[in-house]
Amino acid sequence: MREDVEALDIRDVTANWVNAIVLQAQIDDRIKALADLAHTPLFFGRLNYLHAPGAELAEGAEGEQFYIGRRHVHDADGDPMVIDWRAPVSQPFYRASKTDPQDIALRRRFGYTGGELTAYEDEHLSDPAEAAAVSKLLQQEIERPRVGPMRDIVATIQPEQDEIVRSGLSGSVCVQGGPGTGKTAVGLHRVAYLLYAHRDRLARTGTLVIGPNRSFLHYIEQVLPALGELEVKQATVDDLVAQDGLEVCGTDAAETAVVKGDARMAEVLGRAVRSHVSRPTEPLMVVRGSRRWRVPAYELEEMVEELQKRDIRYGAARAALPQRIAHAVLVRMEQAGEAPDDRVQDAVARNAAVKAAVKAIWPAVEPAKLVLRLLSDPEFLALHAADVLTEDEQKLLLWPKPFRSVKSAKWSAADLVLIDEATDLVERTHSLGHVVLDEAQDLSPMQYRAVGRRCTTGSATVLGDLAQGTTPWATRSWDEALTHLGKPQAVLEELTAGFRVPREVIAYASRLLPSISPGLAPVSSVRETPGSLRIAEARADGLTAAVVAACRDSLAHEGSIGLIAADARIPVLADALLAAGLPYLSPGEETTAESRLTLVPASLAKGLEYDYVVLDEPAAIVDGEPDERTGLRRLYVCLTRAVSGLTALHSAPLPTALS
Repeated sequence: MREDVEALDIRDVTANWVNAIVLQAQIDDRIKALADLAHTPLFFGRLNYLHAPGAELAEGAEGEQFYIGRRHVHDADGDPMVIDWRAPVSQPFYRASKTDPQDIALRRRFGYTGGELTAYEDEHLSDPAEAAAVSKLLQQEIERPRVGPMRDIVATIQPEQDEIVRSGLSGSVCVQGGPGTGKTAVGLHRVAYLLYAHRDRLARTGTLVIGPNRSFLHYIEQVLPALGELEVKQATVDDLVAQDGLEVCGTDAAETAVVKGDARMAEVLGRAVRSHVSRPTEPLMVVRGSRRWRVPAYELEEMVEELQKRDIRYGAARAALPQRIAHAVLVRMEQAGEAPDDRVQDAVARNAAVKAAVKAIWPAVEPAKLVLRLLSDPEFLALHAADVLTEDEQKLLLWPKPFRSVKSAKWSAADLVLIDEATDLVERTHSLGHVVLDEAQDLSPMQYRAVGRRCTTGSATVLGDLAQGTTPWATRSWDEALTHLGKPQAVLEELTAGFRVPREVIAYASRLLPSISPGLAPVSSVRETPGSLRIAEARADGLTAAVVAACRDSLAHEGSIGLIAADARIPVLADALLAAGLPYLSPGEETTAESRLTLVPASLAKGLEYDYVVLDEPAAIVDGEPDERTGLRRLYVCLTRAVSGLTALHSAPLPTALS
């Protein structure tokens, strides 16, 4: 298939050089999408239907057989050999069961090692004599060692996951899922499915995946290309709100960041923007040739009031005002017997007197300068925050020493979110067709609004776990978060079956749930792995040596190793690993067969996974956060990164919640 595309000759089918460039770019993308994937088979399953899909279920009718794979594959004559996993005919591979066979006589799963077919496993779903059984190949695929970036799960999607993946484009979905339930994979595969089912629409409107940090995005970046989808953009929230020429070089205290992230700031910013409009007090005189046309002040005021009542952006209203004024002048021209056309109206709208009036009545607003003034000028802030923020909250917002200009200000990440809100008040933000928001529980209300602006005319897939909220402004409920996002009608789905974290490990971590997220259902792992959890105490002066030894022992196993520790402990552990001759990677760097150990600060562990995890000093991870609840949530994240085994070493007493 790839060679056929490479052999295409477009010299005689393009009308001009522009068409040739566009067509060649499309061909190049197609060739990339058809690239071979090392150690990845083109098919992983087979379905034998009792009857041909769509045919009458008459007795004696012949069935049909389909191979299921990551993408559609056809032969030289164009006949299908492998059916795309997203096609409707493939759906029973994920949802059919002994109780609901969906007209499937046989489901076959194939096992592969390094791209070679090594095993197969059959389920005769319509045979009442065969009992239901747990798939060993499915379990082996889930437990396969993780080296390199995150991989797709098309061979192991579970029925409850498939329902979310195949939900429609028009509605938004929020997925609450504990560690190891596959919510990130579900979100990415939902994007792949939507691009398959609605390719033309999403090609026009665009698709975006938002992750918590660059390390996380690097970890997941190969999943969609492996499924043949190359056009999906990835970004962090900070990337979304980045402003040209402005760098984040300041930090906020936790209590300040909480106020800046509060949804009430939208009202403060809205008031500040609207305050620039002033009431006309003088008539406007427009001179054209030898004639003068007068627009009285009361008529100008009516125009301003009418624009203020309309639900349009500040900048759009400002652009409309000169046209309104010009129209009033044209009415007077017509009353005087003239016959002006649209060109005359445009000329009047550009008249110097009209421009001067608009500048005085409805001046331009620069969002960054507006936010700079709010954070620098106590009187300006007090005027627009009255009855919205308390005096103490206003004091938290003000910079101790005001900056002179936008360029010299030390902006924080939360400040740029405020500028993004102000920018949208002036000019509407471009909306995409679909947005996936992962680790959504950590966003502030203002950050939710920033993401929501990117999908006002599209839909969203929101992924997260309330128990893993590790910011002071972490959301308290999905209803609250979805309201700020602008998607209050989104369907809430909950994944409680765990496939990644061993049962012993997730049960131990779940001891924290009553303290960090009361009422949240614990994950029920389907994998029982005896010996996967080890908790050991070491002397304070021997803890680092014990951690290094545990890393060396873990490297004896196959797969990736993650050493997770409180951020403050990272320099000490880094020196100890190098002294012991154990080179390590940083989060986001790709593991290889030769380099499998990653040193992970606790603050960057979220969303990552390793076959074996060595956890250093749990109490230090808790103490590294501003409050105990956030610290315990951070610890919960770190405890649940292991796929095969967890070794936790401590010298200080373990947190009481783990007892």
